[in-house]
This record gives sequence, structure tokens and C-alpha cells, in this order.
Amino acid sequence: MITRLSVNLNKVALLRNARSLNVPSVLNAGHIALSAGAAGLTVHPRPDERHIRPQDVEALSQLVKDHGAAELNIEGNPFENLLQYARTYRPHQCTLVPDAPEQSTSDHGWDLQRDAPRLRPLVAELKDLGIRVSLFMDPEAQSMALAAQLGADRVELYTESYARAFGTMAQESVLATYARAASAARDAGLMINAGHDLNRLNLATFIAATRPIAEVSIGHALIAEALEWGLKSTVETYLEATRFGSAGRVS
Repeated sequence: MITRLSVNLNKVALLRNARSLNVPSVLNAGHIALSAGAAGLTVHPRPDERHIRPQDVEALSQLVKDHGAAELNIEGNPFENLLQYARTYRPHQCTLVPDAPEQSTSDHGWDLQRDAPRLRPLVAELKDLGIRVSLFMDPEAQSMALAAQLGADRVELYTESYARAFGTMAQESVLATYARAASAARDAGLMINAGHDLNRLNLATFIAATRPIAEVSIGHALIAEALEWGLKSTVETYLEATRFGSAGRVS
């Protein structure tokens, strides 16, 4: 399995929102990413519309449909505004993230011992809509069976702790924690996504240690590097990293 790359467009929208000129265009960025080979697009429309706005979700939903095999992943807190987007646009995947409206970015996974009763009916509704459900999770092996019992199809491993450890003495032990969580998820019948602070330097190493990884969602680092290299070239560089990692290679 070669890991699929979903390009998160939030940072393009954040830059666009600094002015009222629709520059840069989120839609054009999505088109470039898909044309360069990305398998899908990710958006995280927060209630305050600090980056992705409702009209972006509508336009990108149509763009993905026009690209045939491409997928749209809408992520967010199902207790905030995620469900209204899911009901309207029926994305291929919804990634449920336990972030509060005031958070600058996602910084932890679900506590399913606490949150499962509230999540269960929402997961069931999404599945009834024909939407694949992924739960944003910390790399805790013991939690993966709970995610499966809740009805999720996938988990997205929250990878910030790996990104912080990359290149340090802690890298191997942290990677081992992720490998155990990935193994537990597969044993529970789940497929695995990953995301948060992954970049072109640490991506292949992560995939090689935890494979098979179905999908990585990358935004901040990819868009930052695209400012230097151009979006098309940056997407192609990340795709090369997914191929290396999926083959068990790191360079």
C-alpha cells in the first residue's frame, strides 16, 4: 500500500483572509495539488472562519468530484460545526477532532473512555450518510479497540510528539510507541491515517516505521515550503516521501 497524500488547505485560506481580494485562491491551490498527484484535499472549517469558509468547502467539494478518484476530508469537532458540512456535502471522510473553538490548532486526541457515549450517535449518523469516519487519536495502543467499538473506520494518529522527537535521541522510542499503536489499530480492524507536524524530512521515516499507513494529511509544512519551491514541486516532493516510506525506505 502506498500512503495517500491529502493536502490541507487551511493555511492557504488563512493567508487569503488577510485581505479581501481572494488571493491566494484556495480553489486554485486545491486544483494545483490534485493535478500534481495529491490523492485528496483536507479542510478544517472552524466556527470562527479564521481560515476555511463555507464557500470554500462548497467549491472544493465540487472540485474533488470533478477530479474523479480524489477525496475530500473534512475535519473538525463534531460538537461544533462539523456535522452541518457533512450533511450538506457528503465528503468521502470526516475526521473527528476534539479541538475547542479557541484553540489555535489541534493538540490532543480523543479520550474515548470519557467521550464515547457522546460520539457514538454522531459516528453512526456519519456512517449512515455514507461517510468514512476517522478519529483523531493520541498514539495509545489501549485506545484503538475502543475506537473500533465506537464504529470508526480509521484512526488518525496525532503525530506532534513524533515530529518533536525526530532527529533526537528520543526518536526511536517515540516511533516504537506509534508502531505499537498502529499495530493495535490494525488488530482492531482499523485503517490508519496520520497527521500534524509531518514534513518532507520526517515523513518517510514515520511511514516506514508504522506502515501500512493509508493516508497522511499535511498542511502547515507543505504550504510553508510551497512559498519557497512552488506548490506543484512541493506536492511532488511529499509524494516521493510517501512512496519511499511505503516501501520501507527513508531516503
